[in-house]
Parts: sequence; structure tokens; C-alpha cells
Amino acid sequence: MRSCIIATRGSQLALWQANHIRDALLALEPDLHIELSIIHTRGDKIQDVPLAQVGGKGLFVKEIEEALLEGRADLAVHSIKDVPMVLPEGLTLGCVPKRESCRDCLVSEHYASLDALPKGAKVGTSSLRRQAQLLALRPDLDILTLRGNVDTRLRKLREGQYDAIVLATAGLKRLQLAATHMCELAEKDFVPAVGQGALGIECRADDTDILNLVGRLDDYETRVCVEAERAFLRELDGGCQVPIGAHAVLRGEALSLDGLVAETDGSTVYRKTMAARAQKAEALGLELARTLKAAGAADLLARLYGQDQPSM
Repeated sequence: MRSCIIATRGSQLALWQANHIRDALLALEPDLHIELSIIHTRGDKIQDVPLAQVGGKGLFVKEIEEALLEGRADLAVHSIKDVPMVLPEGLTLGCVPKRESCRDCLVSEHYASLDALPKGAKVGTSSLRRQAQLLALRPDLDILTLRGNVDTRLRKLREGQYDAIVLATAGLKRLQLAATHMCELAEKDFVPAVGQGALGIECRADDTDILNLVGRLDDYETRVCVEAERAFLRELDGGCQVPIGAHAVLRGEALSLDGLVAETDGSTVYRKTMAARAQKAEALGLELARTLKAAGAADLLARLYGQDQPSM
């Protein structure tokens, strides 16, 4: 193998991620020729509608996966939280590199923390998970839809359209972006999205050359944690229409998983932490999801999934 093509979305963050993996692969194989193929997904094209209203499964990856299956690309670099729980036949996650921070970050030009926000403050987010947890902590906040890439969101904040916005810490770090006030929300107070901060390298399941290459970038700790988190979400049949979060931590071979399912207005929150050996990561995710469903989350999910389901 002397060359390969990386499929990626065209946003600034997606290109950073693709080039990051490109540089890592070139460090392993300096003679390899790598090209980027920019693909515009449905999620990139729909910017004026909340994600929960347009359907989230595959929203940012479907067109990229088609390029892989058709042989127009050899691998794809995704934010793993955008990758559906079940991959198309013929594709696999060949690598999960070391994770960046999984935390959310409250960003503001005038207020240093969530507690500092005035009553009725306008907070921007496109995530129902973030909305639910914000309202659980501060029911008085006015949560407004916020779409666009990271630069666009920060520009809207600076223009005064919002008092604060919530972004992934990982994206801010990767792009070296900042605002006057940046308050990271600790996992114990604010459960991250499944896979937040982690990348997933998707490729064809029968492409042994690419699998062997990208496999050298795999990070065991990140893969185990992401496997548990994704199993939790898969058992809940989770998409962006429901506030769901999960955060796994590996210490030695002991794996703990914190999972959350919430009402969109934060009035009801089901949350629990369970632990297992690292080898049982998938089983742990499934067990935690079933435990929360038995505690009452199943009824909440059934009701939320039944409301205004978008066509996929």
C-alpha cells in the first residue's frame, strides 16, 4: 500500500481531525501518500433546524460511509459520537485513538460559570442532553437552539445572541479557540455525550492493509471506555431525539460507567454508576442501560421516541 484516501467532512474541526490522523499515519509510514476527500453530509447541509427534528442516526456519516463502500475512500475519520451504533455491512471501526477531554464547556463573554448566569439567561446548544442537564441545574435558563461549526457558534456568542453557549472542550482545544470565560463542566455534575472527545477511524472490514495500518493508532483505554458507552446507548436505541449521556473511566482493569437518561426539560433524571472488569465493557453498558430502563427510563424513552419521530 503506497497511498490512501481519507474521507472527511469539510468543517474546520473535521479537517483538523483528519489531518491529525494523517500526520499520525505518516509518522508510522513516512513514504505513504495520503489525500483528503471532503464530503458534505446531510447534517452539514441542514443548518437551520434543531438536530432532534431532522434525525440523528447517520446524519453526519452516511455519505462518507457510501464513499468507503464504493471504494472512493479507504478510511474515514469521525467524531465517534456521530457514528451510529450499528455500522453498515462491510464497514468496521478499525481504530479508536487516544481520547481528548470528554467534558462539556460553558463559554461566555460575561459570565464565569453556570451559577453566575443571571435568571433567564439565554444559553445556546443544539444538544437535548445538554439542554436537559442545564435545566436540571438551572430551571430558570432560556435554552435556545444553536447550530453551525465551532467558529460560527462562537461568533454568535460574541454578537450577543446568547449569554453563554455549551461546546465540547475537545473541539475548543483542538482548534485552539477561546472566549473570555470558559468553564469546564465536571463529569460528576454534567454527564458527557457517548464517545465525546474520541475519534473513530472507519474502514472496510476486508481491507487488511488499512486495518493493520490504523490499528497501530488504537488506544486500549479509550476503546474500552467507548465500547461501554456505545453499548449503553445502543441498548437504549439512543439518538439525538433523547437526552442520553454516558461516561466511562478505566483504572487498571476496573471499568466504571456513569449513565444518564433525562426528560428534555430536566424535570426527571435517571442516573446510575456501575462497574465491571474491562473485558466486560460491552456487557456493562448493556446492564446499566437495562437497569435504568427498569427504574423508569423505559417509559420516558417510549414517550419521547413516540413524539414527532422524523423520517430517517
